This record gives sequence, structure tokens and C-alpha cells, in this order.
Amino acid sequence: MSSLKVLSVVSEIFPLVKTGGLADVAGALPAALAPHGVEMRTLIPGYPAVKAALGKGESVHRFDHLFGGPAQLIAGRAGGLDLFVIDAPHFYDRPGGPYVGPNGIDWPDNAQRFAALGVVASGLGLGLVPGFVPDVVHAHDWQAGLAPAYLHYSGTRRPGTVMTIHNIAFQGQFPAHVATMLGLPANAFAIDGIEYYGMVGYLKAGLQLADRITTVSPGYAGEILLPEGGMGLDGLLQARSHVVSGILNGLDDETWNPAADALIAAPFDVKTLKARAANKVALKVDFGLDPDPGALLFGVVSRLSWQKGLDLLADSLGTLLDLGAQLVLLGSGDADLAGRFAGAARSHPGRIGVRLGYDEAVAHRIQAGSDVLIVPSRFEPCGLTQLSALRYGALPLVARVGGLADTVIDVNEMARTSGVGTGVQFSPVTAPALQLALKRVAGLWQDKALWKKLQRNAMTTDVSWERAAKQYDTLFRQLAAERTG
Repeated sequence: MSSLKVLSVVSEIFPLVKTGGLADVAGALPAALAPHGVEMRTLIPGYPAVKAALGKGESVHRFDHLFGGPAQLIAGRAGGLDLFVIDAPHFYDRPGGPYVGPNGIDWPDNAQRFAALGVVASGLGLGLVPGFVPDVVHAHDWQAGLAPAYLHYSGTRRPGTVMTIHNIAFQGQFPAHVATMLGLPANAFAIDGIEYYGMVGYLKAGLQLADRITTVSPGYAGEILLPEGGMGLDGLLQARSHVVSGILNGLDDETWNPAADALIAAPFDVKTLKARAANKVALKVDFGLDPDPGALLFGVVSRLSWQKGLDLLADSLGTLLDLGAQLVLLGSGDADLAGRFAGAARSHPGRIGVRLGYDEAVAHRIQAGSDVLIVPSRFEPCGLTQLSALRYGALPLVARVGGLADTVIDVNEMARTSGVGTGVQFSPVTAPALQLALKRVAGLWQDKALWKKLQRNAMTTDVSWERAAKQYDTLFRQLAAERTG
């Protein structure tokens, strides 16, 4: 097996900094690809948390002027990851999140902050650090979208480029004047370059100029080619559909392992499923719910947003309660949705428990203790929550969209007959359809033998990174061969 070098370009990575699933994917891929002979190093901005985890590191390059200030590139290892970190204090040494300030508003210099990420990625791709010259540069989401553009316009021999879409709703669009400060040739600001409806489009640039485009599930790869799912980029993606593919995300099955999870009340596996009951008891205590052992317990771990369909669940709480069921919810986001769920918990103590915010330990406990995990997203590129639910035997109730449809086998009549179901899907993504699905789940719950069979099906589903790693390895090697051929 020949060695292959890949530079991953990201704006967040688990366990160092995380706002969503992108961080989980970026953190998991290097280890998943290592057995295939792929040496992956990750380029990431030097946020305070990243620099603290990295420690001193080794300065491998200095920039006298990186969009307004001096910077250096530090190589090192943190969180089990081989990293290149952009130490640019004028961009990244500040409180708040990777993209927004403490006030929740986007940083006003995000165009420059993530152009810097693209510039440094391009430099590494062209041999900035002789000890690691990548065969492929793998850019993730709009924040890394200019990396393929800088390489495309470099005018020299370059590595292959891959652009991965984790959520096409976030596109990184900036005013036209940004184009003049990027250091790209004037002809880059054109429809076949970085221009997008008179603005500069960072994601659009990556999708236009990368050699390959991937997204995080086959289902989502099809949806983004259509006007309903393409968010204005469907025409471009249709024109480049010959280079678009969907590679289904995996799950870190060491972190999410119910048999060895120190965050839950009682470890268990598919052979010791009875032990799972203690987690349900503990979860109800934690959320102040009535102990009723026969009540069906639904769980939610989600951002509270329109995309995630949590308004549909809020509209369906009456149905859930009429079924004699209970609900625990962990999430943050839209203030109106948070208020609706908090109000429902106050109105129905013992039946609905809500924890606003995010807590990794609580998320694990909800997966381990809920009977059903609800994911009613209007669109979902892949989703990791339902993969965790499968692993922990919390049957997923999901909208039939994107990666949710790809990963959950609906317990329809034929699936029941064949013994292959792992959860429940519903469509269309409306409150009435969700309410019917809640009733379907309640009906399945009455058949305890069937329920245990479905739990075993779920827990034995392969949600690891192995399949995806093989597909990425094939993609990277084919692309590298084309670039050197």
C-alpha cells in the first residue's frame, strides 16, 4: 500500500473546538484513513483553545503580512491529531466562537479570517513546508472554500483538490469589494470563478474550482442538485454533477460505545440489553420526570432551529402527551423555540424535561436512556445524532431526508417481515406527518418482543468510519493519480 499525503483544511475540529458535525468529521477522518496508508494533517486557525491544546509546537513558517498582521504557522500534535495551526493573533486570538463574537453576531472580518485559511492552505499545497507536501488538499465547508481557488489560480503544478459540503445552507457570501483584497487575479471575479450574484462566494468558489465535490451522504448529494435542496447552487452542482458524490459520515464508535461509556449510569451492549433499563431510570431522575416504567420516553439532542424541525415537535407535543409518553430535550438555539419547550416543561412537570444549552455527558445519557430519539429535520446532510441513537439502542424517529433516510431503515410491513427495521421515518416533513409517526412508534412499543428485536438491529448496525474511509481513500488516490499522470 503506497503512502498518500492529504491536507485537511477546516475551521473546527473535535476535540479542540466544535460547533457542529463538521468538527466530528474532521477529528475522526485522520485516524480512520491511517490504516489505508493515508497521512492526513489538518490545517486550522489558531483559536485560543487550539493554541492552548497545542502548547509550544514548532514554528515552520512566518508571514510578515497575512491580511493585516504578522502570523506564523506552527506544526504540532494535540488531541491525537497532527496539526498545522495558523497563529495569527489579529484574527483568532479573541473571545467568542470560531465564527461569532460573544454577542452572537458574525465577526466583521470573517472574510479576511477565512481567506487567510485558504491562502495558507494553498501555500502548504505548493510546498510551503517541504517535509509535508500533500498529494490532495481536502477543504471543508465555506470557511475553507478559497483553498481550491488559490490553488487553481496559482499558475503552477498543484495537488488535487476536494471540496466537501457539510451544510449547503451556509455559503460564506461577502460584498464584491472583498475580491480586491484577496490577492487573486482580476479575472477570478467572474461567474466561472469566485463571483456569485455580484458578491464573493467562498463556498461557490470551492464548488466551482475544486477537482472533486463530496457531501456527507448519498441522499444529500442528490438533494443538493435540485432547486429545493441546492440553496441557489443547484445549477452549478448540476453542471458539475460528474464530479459530485456522497460519502456517508461515520461515527466515532470508541467515544460512542455504550459498553464502555463512563458518562452513563450503567454500561451495556447488545448482549446485556436488560442493563439499559437503569439508564432510563437515571435519565428520568435527572430531568425530574415521573418514574412510570411503562411510559415511552422520547429524547431530543439538537440545535433548536427551523432546519432541525423542532417547531414541528413543539406543535406535536399534545399528541405525544396524549399517548402517555414523556420527553427529555437537550438543545439551544432559536429563542422562541427554547421558550416554547421551556414553557411546555413548566406546564407538564413530570412529563416533559428540558435542558437548554449543550452538555456532552447529558447527550450521552439521553442516548442511553431514551426509548426513541426524535430527529425531525427539514433537511439533514448526514446527521450524527441518529447514528449515536442506533449505537445506544434508542430507536431513531427521523424525517425521510438526506442522511437520515440513508441511515435508518423504516419499520414498514416488509421490514418487519424481513426483520431488518431499525427505526421510523416520516414524510412529508410536517407536523401532521410527525404526529402519525409518533403514533406508529407508540404502536410498536406495545410489542415488547418486536421492540427488543429492533433495538438489537439498531445496535448491530455498522455506523463506524470504515466504509467511508475506504471511499475517501479511493477518491483521494484516483485524484492524485490524475494530477500526476
